[in-house]
Amino acid sequence: MPEPALGIIGGSGLYELEGLEEVRWVRVRTPFGDPSDAYCVGRFAGRRVVFLPRHGRGHRLMPSELNFRANIWGLKKLGAEWVVSVSAVGSMREELRPLDMVVPDQFFDATKRRVSTFFGAGIVGHVGMAEPICPDLAARLHDAAVAAGARVHRGGTYLCIEGPQFSSKAESRIYRSWGVDVIGMTNMPEVKLAREAELCYATLALVTDYDVWHETEAVVNVEAVIANLLKGVATAREVLRRLIPAVSHPRSCSCPSLLKDAVITARGAFPPRTRRALDLLIGKYFPAGGRDRARPRPRGPGRAGQDRRRRG
Repeated sequence: MPEPALGIIGGSGLYELEGLEEVRWVRVRTPFGDPSDAYCVGRFAGRRVVFLPRHGRGHRLMPSELNFRANIWGLKKLGAEWVVSVSAVGSMREELRPLDMVVPDQFFDATKRRVSTFFGAGIVGHVGMAEPICPDLAARLHDAAVAAGARVHRGGTYLCIEGPQFSSKAESRIYRSWGVDVIGMTNMPEVKLAREAELCYATLALVTDYDVWHETEAVVNVEAVIANLLKGVATAREVLRRLIPAVSHPRSCSCPSLLKDAVITARGAFPPRTRRALDLLIGKYFPAGGRDRARPRPRGPGRAGQDRRRRG
């Protein structure tokens, strides 16, 4: 197994990670297609780091074009146990000002056409999303941002829209009425897939603008977003430099066992091809040649069976 690593997904403006040593770019084949780019593997302060430019070097991929499954699978394959997502966002609250940073703890998925699970094709799994981020990693990320001198806010809801267009004013006002804190286009289904891959996940959200709801601020445009983004990325680099040495192994959170009871398909019903594709994720619970560990199912249409049918 590869040495445990901290995975970093760089969003808009963050296409490479400075200060890495022993750097090599690694291409990974996945059962789900090609990731956004090769992965930059190196060391920082003695720790192994795996960096992926989410949109590809040169920013070639729109949010809707990202192969989220391949991106997360590749990080897992290369030994990542923690994943920090650096993401540009718009603010939906007055007190979250441009150039602030947010470490959200909740997500709302308003995307429309993205594949959001590794499961399917004969194997069914349900992973809990009540607490979607790793509290340990989020705490360390927040502390690193404070130490770097950033104006950082802990907690809040990240609303993910499909894009690539920015919101209309009507949409922005409705989103604000939902009580969300920041808006972006990339963290869903990224966080869902990180959970299914049993990775510790946290987001460092860089506020670039007030979306379009604000009455006195200029309407969001690409020029203003990029200007603030470049300033935010400079601070984000310093946050990451402080975070990397602070991540500790072994993990003491619940993230490494999120799939323990998630797969409900009986092992004997696993399609071989799907089982092979998911081996990286479920192999420790369903080893090749092992016995069926699935929980027994009711034999008749009793109450438990009726309840299951209604829910499924």
